[in-house]
Amino acid sequence: MSDENRKPADQPDVADEARAAENDALAATDDLAAHFTAEKDRLEGEIATLKDKFLRAFAEADNVRRRAEREVADAKVYGITGFARDILTVADDFERALGAVDAEAREKAEGPLKTVLDGIDITARALTQTLAKHGVARIEAEGAKFDPNLHQAMFEVPNTELPSGTVVQVIQPGYKIGERVLRPALVGVSKGGPKAAPAETPAAEG
Repeated sequence: MSDENRKPADQPDVADEARAAENDALAATDDLAAHFTAEKDRLEGEIATLKDKFLRAFAEADNVRRRAEREVADAKVYGITGFARDILTVADDFERALGAVDAEAREKAEGPLKTVLDGIDITARALTQTLAKHGVARIEAEGAKFDPNLHQAMFEVPNTELPSGTVVQVIQPGYKIGERVLRPALVGVSKGGPKAAPAETPAAEG
């Protein structure tokens, strides 16, 4: 090899430097890609965690809202439960007052007595209408099948002509407020006839 083509021993090889630079660039690219991948995974994990927290918080807020709506609705219907229960004693007094005079005597009543009886009857009906306006309804018990959810049996009446367990007499009327029993009806039930079919239980709401 001629002197002009011979590379000095201390002169670096350009090709080697290029390869080294390329390798360094590739290594740096791999490190950067690995860093970005790790950062992407970390951010995706944080996003998933935050999304889960958001969905849980949203579900909890929705449950609180629904519960509050139910409580408000219940308060509108059942908020007067105590007052209504006390008013029932007034309704009982009106009913006893009317029951103290038989139908024939009421038809024959004249003058002040008729006025008083008519006034009691009108007031009793107005009270019943007012209770109904606020969701308080009388339990129609006489002739119905005995239902321990609605009735309280006070005595049994031997009667082979009616199915056993039929309400034959109402001692004190019962009332409901909304879907709840405000006061069960005190009743007498038949005994001795064919067994009555069980009272139907309302289907559970979905």
